[in-house]
Amino acid sequence: MDDCIFCKIIRGEIPSFKIYEDDYTYAFLDIAKDVDGHTLVIPKKHVRSMLECDSETMTHVMESVQKISRHYIDDCGYGGVNLFNCTNECAHQSVFHFHVHIIPRKENDGIRGVPDFKGAKLPLEEMHEKLKI
Repeated sequence: MDDCIFCKIIRGEIPSFKIYEDDYTYAFLDIAKDVDGHTLVIPKKHVRSMLECDSETMTHVMESVQKISRHYIDDCGYGGVNLFNCTNECAHQSVFHFHVHIIPRKENDGIRGVPDFKGAKLPLEEMHEKLKI
């Protein structure tokens, strides 16, 4: 897609700090500089979100996520990673090109790995009925 910032990064029109690349995916450091090593993994094929991602592309993305995560843990001194994806506006997706965030973690790094949830409002039985496939 011509105006997608991630597509421009893939095409080399915008510089990036590339971490990894293969035929299907591209991974680079997030410019937000919010956490050291915050990495984005994207498919080279433009896909708006994970909901529109075909299974082959999803497989390639997740294989790259796993490879990079293993590298961070095995070779770079991290003890673990947090992974997340934001899908659609209400979930705070800001770039509409599917991407997975990798947050490298160290023991006692002070980073909160999960959101501070305020508590469910509905009974589990009700949610079960609503959500089951």
